Amino acid sequence: MLGERIRKLRKQKKMTLEAVAGTELTKGMLSLIENNKANPSMESLTYIAHQLGVERAELLGEVHSHELREILDRAEKIFNIPLTEFHDKYLQIINQIEPHIDKLNHGYEGARLLEIYSYSLQKQQRTGWESLLKTASDMFDEMNISSNRTSIGIFRSSIAFSEHNYQEALNIFINERKEIEAKHAYIEPMARLDLDYSEAVYLYAVGNSKAAIETMEKALAYSKEKRIFYLTDDLYRLASAHALMEGDIQKKEHYLKKLKQYGEFADHPSSIYFCELFAIMDLIAEKKEYEQALARIEDFFSSIELVDFYAPWLNLEKAKALYYLGRYEEAYQTLEMFNMPDLHHPIDLSFLYVKESYQALLLMECGKKEEAVTAAQKAVENFEPLLDSKMKEFSRKVLEQVSG
Repeated sequence: MLGERIRKLRKQKKMTLEAVAGTELTKGMLSLIENNKANPSMESLTYIAHQLGVERAELLGEVHSHELREILDRAEKIFNIPLTEFHDKYLQIINQIEPHIDKLNHGYEGARLLEIYSYSLQKQQRTGWESLLKTASDMFDEMNISSNRTSIGIFRSSIAFSEHNYQEALNIFINERKEIEAKHAYIEPMARLDLDYSEAVYLYAVGNSKAAIETMEKALAYSKEKRIFYLTDDLYRLASAHALMEGDIQKKEHYLKKLKQYGEFADHPSSIYFCELFAIMDLIAEKKEYEQALARIEDFFSSIELVDFYAPWLNLEKAKALYYLGRYEEAYQTLEMFNMPDLHHPIDLSFLYVKESYQALLLMECGKKEEAVTAAQKAVENFEPLLDSKMKEFSRKVLEQVSG
């Protein structure tokens, strides 16, 4: 309480009521304030703080701005560590910010700490994060900081997306975007590209590829206009993957060519690696050149620093090539090395859910029909809520094959 803080500070400084009251307050009034029986005006509070030799914020129990910056710096460092490297990072963030939560009522540092704290509460499945995140978003609106407000909107929609409720995620996102655009006359370029990219992702997820491509092309045009090549690779990767999923080879080649050109122009290795992965997929699915695909997979594994990220995809493609070469035992061992990454977009899932279908085919080759049917059924069940695709149709055909 305010009065208790004033009394504690006065006694720490060994000052009497008369000394602190000075010429502006009476001893009786100061006593009432210290006993929380009277509320001082801001002018009186400023005077008391001056008499005690402290800042007014200290009397109000607020954290000094430099202290907030230090807390935020520590929280940001933890927040940016990949979860695979720091499993308890959200708990650590909560423990760091929680003691100060009632004092985060102004300024960028306070709003950002509330934002990070809310995210961490949600990740730890704790209650109360929604109201705190609303406070943070209101603060960013008042300060006209569109980048953080955009991040909050995308985060809210991403929760439904991670639960594979794609239409709900799109609806939440559209409402968030409308609110952001209504309250922010100027949206920072990178925030606008974040909005366009997320909208394209959600539109692809619900099967509205026409609107997704329009949004994506609009974002790319804006990026070129502003000479900010932010998310360019992500947009081209999304479009090429969707084209492959639909079996549109012409569009797939178009966007892969754009992605490769961007990767070479921007010296962006990840874009080049993605093109190489798709080239390997093409060798297996279209050209039937399995030995060449295996050789390129081995080169891929030995030559890139992003091998952990690409390992699930590469192992799955390697197992496919080995299966078609009749090297069933090696193929099955390779599938055993497959670990499902933490991905939620139906395009990604469509590429990866065929793992059970190939597992079923391999089990059939080993004479394990019952296990094969179980694996094939699991693949079909996984695909059920996803959009129609070549992969989804493949899973159905495999189930028919192993059940016959």
